[in-house]
Amino acid sequence: MASNLPMSPQLEQIYGEIHDNFRALANGFQKLDKIKDSNRQSKQLEELTGKMRECKRLIKEFDREIKDEESRNPPDVNKQLNDEKQSMIKELNSYVQLRKTFMNSLGNKRVELFDMGAGVSDPTADDNVQMASAMSNQELINSGTKTMDETDQVIERSKKVVEQTIEVGTQTAVTLKGQTDQMGRIVNELDTIQFSIKKASQLVKEIGRQVATDKCIMLFLLLIVIGVIAIIVVKIVNPSNKNIRDIPGLAPPAARRLLSLSTLQQFE
Repeated sequence: MASNLPMSPQLEQIYGEIHDNFRALANGFQKLDKIKDSNRQSKQLEELTGKMRECKRLIKEFDREIKDEESRNPPDVNKQLNDEKQSMIKELNSYVQLRKTFMNSLGNKRVELFDMGAGVSDPTADDNVQMASAMSNQELINSGTKTMDETDQVIERSKKVVEQTIEVGTQTAVTLKGQTDQMGRIVNELDTIQFSIKKASQLVKEIGRQVATDKCIMLFLLLIVIGVIAIIVVKIVNPSNKNIRDIPGLAPPAARRLLSLSTLQQFE
């Protein structure tokens, strides 16, 4: 039994998804037999084709996992897993063949509908239906395989685009965080500079007041010195002027009185 095969958790998950899709394909083709409308049949076939593409992708992934675990499994286990893979491929091919049968049947129905239109039908659609109905089974299988491969390539490219987008988004987030931190540091530095400017302004005002006070004091001292010099000059020029008081230390020397010889004799 395939379910009794020793599988890793990853292989078991892929195996389960493949068989879930196989059950969905089986139910879908059973429903397809009961659908009479060609448009609904086309839509159902598109959905079943998507399921088959998913099965093909999962079988490829199952094969990769088998190869990765080949060195860790015994030879008999590897053989059983490969046999199970071949069995799933055969089952998928049977659904592909069944899809081709329904496509041929649907194509014939569409040709009949176009013929009933008496030339009113779209030539492009008619050509496409005739080309599909004229293709052999192998050509249809090859065409379907090619389409599935192209779809896988598109999916891989989409994954790469998503990964690149995520990488760009991560780099952008890191850059924005760095810029935000830098802006925060700049704001802090601006606050520090503004505080320093305020302190400097206050200091300049205080220095200005001190300089003004010093200038006033020097002006008063200069006026006093000029006044003293003026008094000295006037006193020297006109010593008999009584309106000007003598400056201490600058009064003219007192007149010496000469005692006569007679006066001295009287004292004797």
